[in-house]
Amino acid sequence: MPAESGSAHCDAMIVGGGPAGLTGAIYLARFRRRVFVIDEGASRAASIPRSHNVPGYPEGVAGGELVAAMRSQAERYGARFAAGCVQTIEANGGGFIVRYGREQISARSVLLASGASDVTPPMPHLAEALRSGALRYCPVCDGFEVIDQRVGVIADSAAGIEEALYLRHFTPHLTIFRAGPALAPDPADRRRLARSGVALVEAPIESIRLWQGRVTVRHGAAQTECDALYSALGLTVHSELGAALGAKVDGNGYLVTDRHQRTTIRGLYAAGDVARGLNQISVAAGGAAIAAAAMHLWLGTPIEG
Repeated sequence: MPAESGSAHCDAMIVGGGPAGLTGAIYLARFRRRVFVIDEGASRAASIPRSHNVPGYPEGVAGGELVAAMRSQAERYGARFAAGCVQTIEANGGGFIVRYGREQISARSVLLASGASDVTPPMPHLAEALRSGALRYCPVCDGFEVIDQRVGVIADSAAGIEEALYLRHFTPHLTIFRAGPALAPDPADRRRLARSGVALVEAPIESIRLWQGRVTVRHGAAQTECDALYSALGLTVHSELGAALGAKVDGNGYLVTDRHQRTTIRGLYAAGDVARGLNQISVAAGGAAIAAAAMHLWLGTPIEG
């Protein structure tokens, strides 16, 4: 369904091909809506080596495998896909004009599922470290996998302290490494860390090295070896398209939505990591299902043909 001279149109445009966008596509296609998905191919979920908390997969599932299966399911019911990056979304007579590359499509409604990106630590061989489990981003997802291991947390703010204390439930062998001078625990935080047995390295990180599946962090004249290193450097939330339309964004960069996943712009919905702080596949899918059901009701008149 290539767009030519602005002539192509759909009931629902979905921006993003991760779990949220694909769930939305599956539901809306099964609602017999004309669905078009623009996917940049950068889903955060697709980079997960193996997720063990997606319901229905007792042995876990590779992120890329899950995303591919969900896309196939959406295509089975008629959702159309294009590879590309959306440059702009403009309000247009009660609907939207979505531009990507040299193409544009008119849409009666839009679901933003553009997600978020992890801020990566300064270390070589990032892909290999992530694939092997030496580098991790989400203790909610995989804290179970580091039970009783020696774990480091690289942090540049107080959020890293909270992440280390969260991980204390899984392992007593925890060390916080400073990624910059902004991490300056106050006396109360230092007492909390001491009570929990979490070590805080005062010297800033000089280098991080991956070797034989483990991570070595050099700090000052010393170095520490870890079985796994969690990056607590935060996320970049990709809410720019919604914000440019005037949708409300909270202090952390997430699009503000109501219980039906509606943004503050009529006809614009959001689901997944662009709209929620709990960055989980199941949460993304659930939010997209809610959004798709609301979009279907809001669209009202059945499609022609």
